[in-house]
Amino acid sequence: MQEDTYKTIQENAEAIYTEKRSKFIAIALPVRTLSEVKSLLEEYQKKYYDARHVCYAYMLGAERKDFRANDNGEPSGTAGKPILGQINSRELTDVLVIVVRYFGGIKLGTSGLIVAYRMAASLALDEAPVIEKTVDEDVAVAFEYPFMNDIMRIVKEESPEILEQSYDMDCLMRLRIRKSMMGKLRARLEKVETARILDE
Repeated sequence: MQEDTYKTIQENAEAIYTEKRSKFIAIALPVRTLSEVKSLLEEYQKKYYDARHVCYAYMLGAERKDFRANDNGEPSGTAGKPILGQINSRELTDVLVIVVRYFGGIKLGTSGLIVAYRMAASLALDEAPVIEKTVDEDVAVAFEYPFMNDIMRIVKEESPEILEQSYDMDCLMRLRIRKSMMGKLRARLEKVETARILDE
């Protein structure tokens, strides 16, 4: 996998796994921010208020450095970790997996719980379509109106996304492009007469 791409899931997915009458409902959700994770957790904790455990794990960011696993009352390491393990084994990020457990009256033991939470998370992630996204960066360039054609030629050839543009005597354009292509785009823009890269 290239440095400036990452894999995530496209949409919510759900699966159910049962083991010795305990029912595990697993939900995989695409997320972008920690506040999104928190509000989804609140929502699902309310929805499954009568469940014995609502365990989860999430991974955020293209670098995959922001993550957490929570056992929610299950023995330490038997729920959150196996869920996170499934996210890791698929190299996914920007994803939250919640596994809700309804206790069926028969204890599963530590190894049984690990297997059950892992299986439930795995089944939900199997249902979720995986997409590859690029890590993008933004750049803003200011230039004088007469040099508009030079700038537009570069934009046409490098094809960044145009986020914003304003044309007065002094023009401004804000562009977004894949991280690995930013160096070339910036270098070309800087060569245009009167062009100034604005580092925000």
